[in-house]
Amino acid sequence: MKTYDIAGIGNAIVDVITTVDDRFLDRMDIHKGIMQLVERERAEALYGAMKDRAQASGGSVANTLAGVGKLGLKAAFVGRVNDDALGQFYAADTGADFVNPPVQGGELPTSRSMIFVTPDGERSMNTYLGISAEVGPDDVDEGVMADSKIVFLEGYLFDKDKGKDAFLKAARACRGAGGKVGIALSDPFCVDRHRADFRDLVANHMDYVIGNEQEWVSLYQANDLDDALAQAVQDCALVICTRSGDPVWIFEQGRKLEVPVTRTVPVDATGAGDQFAAGFLYGLATARDLETAGRMGVIAASEVISHIGARPKTDLRVAFERAGLTVA
Repeated sequence: MKTYDIAGIGNAIVDVITTVDDRFLDRMDIHKGIMQLVERERAEALYGAMKDRAQASGGSVANTLAGVGKLGLKAAFVGRVNDDALGQFYAADTGADFVNPPVQGGELPTSRSMIFVTPDGERSMNTYLGISAEVGPDDVDEGVMADSKIVFLEGYLFDKDKGKDAFLKAARACRGAGGKVGIALSDPFCVDRHRADFRDLVANHMDYVIGNEQEWVSLYQANDLDDALAQAVQDCALVICTRSGDPVWIFEQGRKLEVPVTRTVPVDATGAGDQFAAGFLYGLATARDLETAGRMGVIAASEVISHIGARPKTDLRVAFERAGLTVA
């Protein structure tokens, strides 16, 4: 019996969210609908321009683990925060066991992401990575990874070599103890920057990979999504492709499943992919079949886009039961 159902490694970022119109984005030179990395000075300027800010601990994998925790599973998060006010807030607000204490006298401030949500639900993220991007193998406790059924990794951390080394250390420890390891591709631009390393990771170290259409096409430099996924299934035993408002595709050893979604106008698309992963991994961790796990992911994603913020606000177990899915 393992202590943790799921352990994750990711950026420990405080999300600061506000609603704006498209004119604000133009005025502040914010590119709509993508995540941009910003330097400290730009981060401070954007933060100062925000009104009616809402603050929450975030980061893609951390959001997923918070969702998993609300579903009743035991989760552990590996991330790096400074021992400053935001870091202390983050460590207490993660929604999972924060297994790395805040770094005293840390080299950089705690990370934060300014998220601007427009009326169409699109989120434009401007992220100052700060200390969270410094995660390395020394931050990974092999005992925690080995004591977890599933490990989930965040593609954003591939921007630095020590992040890659941390992933490999975690993967070896978890798989060596009989667990499963997977990654979220995170962002097509991130994939572009590190394509060769991602391809090696997917083919040689991962048991499952979650990505959206753009990320899969970028990873394989394919002509279209079908071409990309045909290559992906040769590399990885379990491939999951989310397709915005279209059905989710799941491939397992040559078998394709299609999980329908209910199209809705999002209030805030922030966290949709993170909470899909939460529902899906909950299904995997509780030994559900892949179609059921996919349905759980779709329900979780649908809930989070119905309100502002990247984490669920209602009891997803009730939503699962309404859909005829039993919970653990």
